[in-house]
Amino acid sequence: MAGAKDKVWVPRGLQSTRVSEVEKQRIVAACETFIRDVLKPHFLLRIVPTKFNYPVDIHGAWAGGRYRFLQRYRSGMEHNPGEEFDAPFARIDRIGADRFDIYCMRHTGKWWRLYRDVTLAEALQILENDSILHPL
Repeated sequence: MAGAKDKVWVPRGLQSTRVSEVEKQRIVAACETFIRDVLKPHFLLRIVPTKFNYPVDIHGAWAGGRYRFLQRYRSGMEHNPGEEFDAPFARIDRIGADRFDIYCMRHTGKWWRLYRDVTLAEALQILENDSILHPL
């Protein structure tokens, strides 16, 4: 078989998940604008230190065809004051050209898919309107 060595088997669901650098930057820019214009004004009005963990920022991160929305917390506890950590609360997975699945982080630490096959604009609108996808 001529050329058979050039072919690579790919599971059906993973065929269209490769993202060009241009598309990745477009997705990241849209999500960062959403965080700046929607999430921070609604969910991070001011930082109020407490003796427990309290939110200090909302940001995002791209990894492996996914964009995760994260809330950064700072500890006010006596044994680790000032230590910070990130807690993801929502994620969009690119499943094709301008097609995304939307996940929320459950209390169990597992991702749970809530919406399938939506555009980026629809995904950001859903993230704004569905309270299950909001930061705590």
